[in-house]
Amino acid sequence: MEAELAALASSAATVVVQQLATSGWEKVQTSLGTLWRRVYPDRAGTVEAELEETRADVIAAREAEDAEAERGLVVEWRSRLRRLLVADPSLAAELRRVLEEFEPPEPTAGDVITMTATASRGGRVIQGGRDVHVTGE
Repeated sequence: MEAELAALASSAATVVVQQLATSGWEKVQTSLGTLWRRVYPDRAGTVEAELEETRADVIAAREAEDAEAERGLVVEWRSRLRRLLVADPSLAAELRRVLEEFEPPEPTAGDVITMTATASRGGRVIQGGRDVHVTGE
């Protein structure tokens, strides 16, 4: 059971840190705050504040292109989530449900774009599945 909880905590930490850099970050904050309230009601507010701090750290890491800092945040939240799950293993099902909310929808045939290009003799190829803005030489 411990290995299963550790794997879930690892997956959840990755999703949490990724989602904190999106417009849906408040939903992550609320969802995790709710889970913490069930086990540690006095710590939930602190966890929600720490998620907000982590959001700022994730955004800063991405702006600085610092993948190592972002990985460190995932490790930190993996430990926290694992401890939460060990304290109350019944939260595993609820955490899985929360993660499902953040899974991207399965692509449909119309969503898949395949492009192939070849440039030669100093040529340049620019491809985009949506808007493309090219500036400079």
